Amino acid sequence: MTHPVPALQAHRLCAAYHQQPVLEDITLALPQGQWTAIVGPNGAGKSSLLNLVIGSLVPLRGELRILGGSPAAQRRAGNIAYMAQQENMEWDFPISVHDTVLTGRYGLMRHDPLWQRLLPRHWANPDHRQAVEAALDAVDMADYAARPIGELSGGQKKRVMLARALAQQARILLLDEPLAGVDPPSEKLILATLERERSAGRTIIMVTHDMPSARVHADNVLLINRTLVGLGTPDEMLNDTMLARLAVGTPDAMRGGARVAA
Repeated sequence: MTHPVPALQAHRLCAAYHQQPVLEDITLALPQGQWTAIVGPNGAGKSSLLNLVIGSLVPLRGELRILGGSPAAQRRAGNIAYMAQQENMEWDFPISVHDTVLTGRYGLMRHDPLWQRLLPRHWANPDHRQAVEAALDAVDMADYAARPIGELSGGQKKRVMLARALAQQARILLLDEPLAGVDPPSEKLILATLERERSAGRTIIMVTHDMPSARVHADNVLLINRTLVGLGTPDEMLNDTMLARLAVGTPDAMRGGARVAA
């Protein structure tokens, strides 16, 4: 199914940290219901693009639209879920896997009637419990629901963080290096989970250094090195010519090879 409104649309978007440019003159459109892999060298602005969507970074110039609206409005509507590369969590904090995933529902709980929010958890809105259980099932962590998160392996922690994003039931999943540092079984499971989410109609936007996985699973690949280097299919983008251009990162050289997905 083709959606007329892009999941993410940027026009001449620029951003900086402490007056140091990280993104310059980005114009692109990423389609809904597809899997886009964002590829680029370290410091290329890949995570910065996600940070603009979640509101932790403010554009210097240009326009960013999410599902045709402002990023802030789409965040309030619960349409954006985010999985950070390095979760800002105290892993030794005595919280269970189930309750960690439940934190992904906190934004949605604000929409519950006040009386329902005041109830004990086992009497509260059952939608939240069901969403958590479904998310844990999806990443094969249901058997670990009662376990403290500090007892998990690195790959298991990544799967729990993915479950927390899935529990939000958002239209767009933003994932920053979800495969970094995971064991092969966890990588296979995470990729299979994302395949199912894409098949269910969700949009996946994933920063990754794992180009073999991007070649196999992504519908689109966005090459970025502070500027737009290219946007197209994996075959069009992940070849020696485009990857050499990505390393150079000169935008004028890219224009002949780049296209905007609609």
